[in-house]
Amino acid sequence: MKNKISLIICVMFWLTSLSAQKKTTDVLKKLDSQSEVYGTIAQEIWDLAEMGYQEEKSAALLQTTLSEAGFSIKTGVAEIPTAFIAEYGNGSPVIAILGEYDALPGLSQEAVAEKKSAGKIAGHACGHHLFGTASTAAAIAVKDWMAANNTKGTIRFYGTPAEEGGGAKVYMSRAGLFDDVDVALHWHPGSQNAASAAAALSNISAKFRFYGVSAHAAGAPEKGRSSLDGIEAMNNMVNLMREHIPQETRIHYVITDGGKAPNVVPDFAEVYYYARHNRRDVVKSIFDRIVKAAEGAALGTETTMDYEIVNGVHELLPNLTLQKLVHKNLSQVGGIEYSEEEKLFANKIAKSLGQEKANLAIAKNIQPYKETAKAYGSTDVGDVSFVVPTVGFGTATWVPGTSAHSWQAVAAGGTSIGKKGMMVAAKTLTLTAIDLFKNKDLVAKAKQEFIERRGVDFIYTPLLGDRPPALDYRK
Repeated sequence: MKNKISLIICVMFWLTSLSAQKKTTDVLKKLDSQSEVYGTIAQEIWDLAEMGYQEEKSAALLQTTLSEAGFSIKTGVAEIPTAFIAEYGNGSPVIAILGEYDALPGLSQEAVAEKKSAGKIAGHACGHHLFGTASTAAAIAVKDWMAANNTKGTIRFYGTPAEEGGGAKVYMSRAGLFDDVDVALHWHPGSQNAASAAAALSNISAKFRFYGVSAHAAGAPEKGRSSLDGIEAMNNMVNLMREHIPQETRIHYVITDGGKAPNVVPDFAEVYYYARHNRRDVVKSIFDRIVKAAEGAALGTETTMDYEIVNGVHELLPNLTLQKLVHKNLSQVGGIEYSEEEKLFANKIAKSLGQEKANLAIAKNIQPYKETAKAYGSTDVGDVSFVVPTVGFGTATWVPGTSAHSWQAVAAGGTSIGKKGMMVAAKTLTLTAIDLFKNKDLVAKAKQEFIERRGVDFIYTPLLGDRPPALDYRK
């Protein structure tokens, strides 16, 4: 009798598991059926190519999509007109999915396999049109699953503009918008499918402005004090400083205003600086030295100087509990298969990258899981990761070997190649969120790791201080 009862229990458990699996499979099938709809949304945002804090139409499109799916919408959060939160459900756990949608200046490109400007002032060279759309698709898919299964909890989509140097997530973190979130999920377009532990550099950026005295450069040079001289002196000192800073540091700058005519001593000039390192305390010390170089340059050229911190982001705080879960789900979803037309496109792109042929196996397969990573770029997701347990991954939305911030990335992102990788991301986000709703112990374990890594007494302090959002940084 005991054996018969045990057998019945096992069969019931198996049937329940099979039913739950079927429901999850149905969610993925529905996403497949909607791939064309989401592809159209992504294409529209790609066409708009709106830069940081200017993404009015892109944000509105995602808001409308989420609202029509049954989400409540809060717009203009954290004093940012193009930032918003879309929410469904109530109570805990609260699972957040991040979405970006800003483009980069100066990277206009048609969706063709040769460098050809689309005649715009910006382009989606980091694939944020795919990022925001896939995250929207996932949020809606999770909401549908919750409704079908009477699941308690809250799914939130965070519309986060201006990732490229504007730091919206920093202001949103500072405003406490993530304080009640249990887990935050994000992803990023790329040239491969990978869900290993990620890393990102802490970063402080600032605009240094020098003020001098105008004069005729030939007729009365002695009466002038060149603001451009101040910037050149500053840049020279910073470049000399490179020998005496930690080797992992990255410093880059661009002169945004160096005067208007060679025969006029410029009375105003501006230079835009980034300082990066994998530890925020080191970035702070490096930035302080850059400020001293600017002060010295102003003193030596008899000009005056002020500066504005535009952005400051933390490094990424890993969470291996969540990372293993995401890798499992990405592996379940799998990579993408290229059509014959896509293969022709990919091989042309590969040749522009100095490759004989595109290695399409990279797009098809999932990269092996690793628990360490080296950082090369920066992201304001770093600040979110110090406020709430956070995890991310990347999918192959570009031809393998393509670098972000390139015309090749813009081109592929405007084709079916980008949209296929986008749907891989949407499915992976969906499966991960569903797992977290179903397994509260997993959420608790992720939180415990988060506290241990961050420190019990940690107090989040944004690197950009209390300044208001830099809404005009791209103007």
